[in-house]
Parts: sequence; C-alpha cells; structure tokens
Amino acid sequence: MASTPVVAVRAPAVEVPAAVQRLTIDEGSVGQRLDNFLIKVLKGAPKTLVYRIIRSGEVRVNKGRAAADTRLEMGDEVRVPPLRLTEKSDEHAAAVPAREFPVLFEDDAVLAINKPAGVAVHGGSGVSFGVIEQLRRARPQARFLELVHRLDKETSGILLVAKKRSALTTLQDVFRNRQVQKTYAALVIGDWPASRKVIDVALHKFLTPEGERRVMAVKDDDEGRRSISLVHVVQRYAQFSLLDVTIKTGRTHQIRVHLQHEGHPIVGDDKYGDFALNKALGRGGVNETIKGVERRQLPEGRFARMFLHARYLRIDHPVTGEPLTLEAPLPADCAQLLAALTPLDPASAKA
Repeated sequence: MASTPVVAVRAPAVEVPAAVQRLTIDEGSVGQRLDNFLIKVLKGAPKTLVYRIIRSGEVRVNKGRAAADTRLEMGDEVRVPPLRLTEKSDEHAAAVPAREFPVLFEDDAVLAINKPAGVAVHGGSGVSFGVIEQLRRARPQARFLELVHRLDKETSGILLVAKKRSALTTLQDVFRNRQVQKTYAALVIGDWPASRKVIDVALHKFLTPEGERRVMAVKDDDEGRRSISLVHVVQRYAQFSLLDVTIKTGRTHQIRVHLQHEGHPIVGDDKYGDFALNKALGRGGVNETIKGVERRQLPEGRFARMFLHARYLRIDHPVTGEPLTLEAPLPADCAQLLAALTPLDPASAKA
C-alpha cells in the first residue's frame, strides 16, 4: 500500500506593526554594542537595514545620533524608527536543531568549545542558524549565551561563548585591547621562507559585484587597516608547509589574505586559495595538480575544507583574572591529510 505523502505547510508570516519604539537599556543589555542590540531586538531584520538606519541617524540614543559600535549604558533610551519586518514563525525557530559542541572549558561565566569547520558561528547572510543558535536550543535553561568573538565558517577551533553579560563585556574589552594570544595551524602551498616571520600588511575590505565580502592587501594604512601576523614553520612537506600563525590584530580574513599575499595560500581556501589544487584534494588526490609529482591518494577519501584551525588561545579569566589557556587538537581530517604528505628534513628549510 502506497504511503501518503507528507506535505510541509509553512505557517504564514506575521507582519510587525510599523511604529516608533523607545527602549530603555536594562542590566541584560548593558555594555552591548548598538548594532548587536538592534539585531537582537529587530528579529528578522537584514543586517544591511540595521546599519543603514544607524548611519542615517534614524536610530537615536538619548535623543542623539550614535555609531554602530556605541556601547549602551544602564538607563539609555534607544529610539528605533518604524519598520515593517516579517517575524520568523515559531515553525522556523523550531527548525534550529539543538546541538552541543566539544567542550574545552566551562564554568559559570564562560564556555569554550571546539567549533567544527563548515559551521557558521551565527545565522545571517544566507545562513539560517549557526553555533550560537544551536547552543541556545540545546540549553533552554541558559539565561545568557553570547559569542565573545568570531571564527570564519570554514575555520575550525577554539570559540568562546559568554554565559554572563559581565563576562561578555570584559572579554570583548580584552579582545579589543589585544590582550589575548591566538594561534592558528595553517597548511599552505609551497615552501615557506624561514626568514619570513612577520607579516605587517594593511588590509582593506570590499564587496564583489555579487555582494560577497572580500579582503585585499594594500600598500599602506591609509588604504586599509594595519594588520600583523607572526609566522612560525612547524613542519615542511613536499610541496607544503605547516605553519603556526599568531595574530596581533584580528581583521576579517587576516590570516587567509596575509598568507595568500605572500604567495602561499591556505590549502582548501575557497576564496583566496589555489582552486585547482582544492578541487584535486576534493577528489582525494594529494599531489595530482603538481607537475612531476606522482599522484597520491588520501587514505580515507577526499579533503574538502580549509586547513585553518584555531588551536591555541590564552586569555585572562573574566571573573578570576587567572590565566586561562585553551588548546584544541587538530581535527581528524587535517591530521589525515598531513599523514598522507611527505615530510621533509627540517635541515632542508629555506633561509
């Protein structure tokens, strides 16, 4: 007997009445950036709209214009202009799957997880949900869960989540003041020069004609923002180098663009990488695109991600002030790729 097909029926969208809102900041929002506050309040609003109404002066804080990065204080009045937004239905909210991630550290103030590659940290820009939405779904009893910083969707590794508003503001200040040490493991194409230990190259953000965010290296700080990366060679392989990259500044796509600018793009990078090599690795071949090198197969199949992993983070605990050192082991797919490469004697390093 044929089964009856199941048809998903989407609940109708609910239109929010267009009216001026005057919101008073309470303890739950103290210290939050204006843009992040509005994104949370205006559920369903595109980020482009949020930033537009801030720039135009339609959003007011205590009756005055304010920038997107304005930190809100207790008792501030935020005027939100009349907007017509479509609220996400309860059905959509229920579609966010509850998911826990490998925990590296957790107490009453902070949660550190090991984020897998391919998972966005939050919803937006065509992504329905990310790590933070899934965590909130998995922990309905949690009164507060907010991202402290960001990782690219393609990047794996250490991600901090605050469990208290006070912890969030403290940790964000630490990141802003560059009082945190973050080191990433990156596998790049080619033999990285041992003498190239510091990359001090300004970066400029722009949008492609298709509206995608990109970053490019520029000649001086007048054209972009100064960006500094420290590079250490961990291991050399035939045709590749495994690097530790410690960032002194936290710019968008900083490591990816810095390494690509130096002529050694990250393996698997779909924005700034070697697309032919990435395609070959996606089919399971380690060296098939490199002339004169015998094709070798990955023992467990294809490698279809970017080899960039936030492996080490050192920061002072937001409550105790004690040093907190976190380490995330290299993911299995990255370790498998390294095992398929041919290691070189350290003495062969280029000066």
